[in-house]
Amino acid sequence: MELLNLKYEKYKLSNGLEVILHQNKNIPLTAVNIWYKVGSAQEKRGKTGIAHLFEHMMFQGSEHVAKEIHFRLIQEAGGSLNGSTSFDRTNYYEKVPSNFLELALWLEADRMGFLLPALDQEKLDNQTKVVYNERMERYDNQPYGLAWELLITNLYNKSHPYSWPTIGFAEDIKSYTLEDVSGFFKKFYSPGNASLVVAGNLEIDKTKFIVEKYFGDIKSNNKVNHLDVPTFELNETKTIIHKDTVQLERIYISWLTQKAFDKDDATLDILSDLLAGSKNARLYKSLVFEKEIAQDVSAFQFSGKYGGHFTIVATAKPGKSLEEIKSEIFREIDNIKTIGIKSSELKRSKNGIKSSFVFSLQNLDTIADHLNLYNFYLDEPNSFAFDLNRYESVGKEEIIKVISNYLTNSFIELRIIPKNKIS
Repeated sequence: MELLNLKYEKYKLSNGLEVILHQNKNIPLTAVNIWYKVGSAQEKRGKTGIAHLFEHMMFQGSEHVAKEIHFRLIQEAGGSLNGSTSFDRTNYYEKVPSNFLELALWLEADRMGFLLPALDQEKLDNQTKVVYNERMERYDNQPYGLAWELLITNLYNKSHPYSWPTIGFAEDIKSYTLEDVSGFFKKFYSPGNASLVVAGNLEIDKTKFIVEKYFGDIKSNNKVNHLDVPTFELNETKTIIHKDTVQLERIYISWLTQKAFDKDDATLDILSDLLAGSKNARLYKSLVFEKEIAQDVSAFQFSGKYGGHFTIVATAKPGKSLEEIKSEIFREIDNIKTIGIKSSELKRSKNGIKSSFVFSLQNLDTIADHLNLYNFYLDEPNSFAFDLNRYESVGKEEIIKVISNYLTNSFIELRIIPKNKIS
């Protein structure tokens, strides 16, 4: 399939910036997508959340671009833009009509090379408040909002870089200094620690010229060392009870699994789909439709550069027991392990995954981001076919094997219950 075989050109500037160009003249748009190879995993305890804070700071203006002008210039050009932070990376992206490509590249280069002269205490104080309020609104004061934090802080040991949330702990967010932020930028926001994708309606030679023009003279800092994260196991099953301002009880069950693109990663994705990916999925049919003990149920395999985990989540219907839901979850997992799955089940799951994947590639933003993602994890931007083939090659025996290898191990069980419930 031609859609899954994208032609590209990859090269490096003399300062170490990786550049990936993909031409598609069938659309009048061009996407600029830059990944800095730094996320919350590169932080230290006591200063968690600084990678996410820095995502905010990158929109506060640079030496030649005043605060908020970045947004205004792109939007007035008819484009869109944003950024995001994860455990492993921080990315920034624009999508513009093709004749505004140079504008987007200049804006990205200016904040890569010239952010520090525009950095001041007022901007830091302002964004610290913004991030702290975001933390309060989306986590501390949101029903079930602390679930992810409670899971990862108990699932991963305290030395693991995934053992704190990307947004950071509340007390850490208040502690950032101008020196912290400047030091973070100098260490990680460097051409040698970034990859730039330009995709869409572009002229290759002209784009190379513009990239060199704006990025070529930016100096690289010292090379960022790869994290050395020892493997570890969860030695015992742990149950956490968290009282929250909620109406309905919810249970989370989470096991340690595999890193991104490791051999069982795709199989675990398929397992999550078989269990709860649709209304035809096993747990959905059992818990929601047949027994009517759950309002909803979901499952997912999270995988990053330094670890992964598999999680099942179910919200109880009023008056229904989390113990009953837990028992049914393990009964269904055991059914797959002992009886297996039908060929039709597996085929339906694979078809759904393939359909969603191919549909997503009709979005230029997604294509650009995937080129960067594959480059980051696999060192091969054109890994679309490889990625999909990971799922196509999964057999019924692999599904049973991952259950035995991971879902029979110790796990974290989190129960979120109403504050007024008597334990």
